Amino acid sequence: MAVKKFKPYTKTMRYKTVADFSELTKKAPERSLLKPLRKSGGRNNQGHLTSRHIGGGHKQKMRIVDFLRNKNGVPAKVTALEYDPNRSARLALLVYNDGEKRYIIAPNGLKVGATLVSGSNVPVEVGNAMPLIEIPAGTDVHGIELRRGKGAQVARSAGSFCTVMAKENGMVQLKMPSGEIRLFRGECFAVIGQVGNIEHENIVVGKAGRTRWKGIRPHVRGMAMNPVDHPMGGGEGRSKSGGGYQHPESPWGLAAKGKKTRNTKKVSSKYIIKRYSDK
Repeated sequence: MAVKKFKPYTKTMRYKTVADFSELTKKAPERSLLKPLRKSGGRNNQGHLTSRHIGGGHKQKMRIVDFLRNKNGVPAKVTALEYDPNRSARLALLVYNDGEKRYIIAPNGLKVGATLVSGSNVPVEVGNAMPLIEIPAGTDVHGIELRRGKGAQVARSAGSFCTVMAKENGMVQLKMPSGEIRLFRGECFAVIGQVGNIEHENIVVGKAGRTRWKGIRPHVRGMAMNPVDHPMGGGEGRSKSGGGYQHPESPWGLAAKGKKTRNTKKVSSKYIIKRYSDK
């Protein structure tokens, strides 16, 4: 994928860049794999605002993506590469030998016409899904399960991948995109390769309206508010601590810079071998 630039006919086009979408082969989505996407506006089922800066945005349909890859041993042919408005990665449309159609996240280098398969004892090729314990060390993987049968939860965004470092006692060490080294159970499935659309990180939004199309509303700095609205608000002029001596914090008093917020008693801490912050 390449990044497309524009001549600055308007101020908003001077820095704006978009993907050229040259890798896509099909424009209209598969209707049988669509479902409605209802806007929440950041509110929960009781109508309370639980996630700020969400609202509006373009109407979208949710694509049903197969994160389980549980049709073991059944070959599938890649028939199209498609755009998904709900994620940074592209989608690949698979048609299995029994006629069933499914979407998967398209890995980098996957071509239309390729044949993919999932399960145990399958070739270590881009797009194939298999247990981590069967993947050779040094291989890049994505779409990794944290628990067997729950579906892919790790490394699903554009350009993401983890690297298989070592295997021991039925556990597999993976180097995460953050640099953290973490243990995974060997029976958990992963997909070979790196997630496609690598150039996504180079795209410049260019104007505020384009962010609003995505359903993201403005985020006002706490320092620009009044003391009644934020702990860091108030003060004459620009006051780094709201006129007082508070450290940077959230509207609810949670430290925003420097303080470690991970629960030290979290059960999954035993699976972390090396944290990303360790030197």
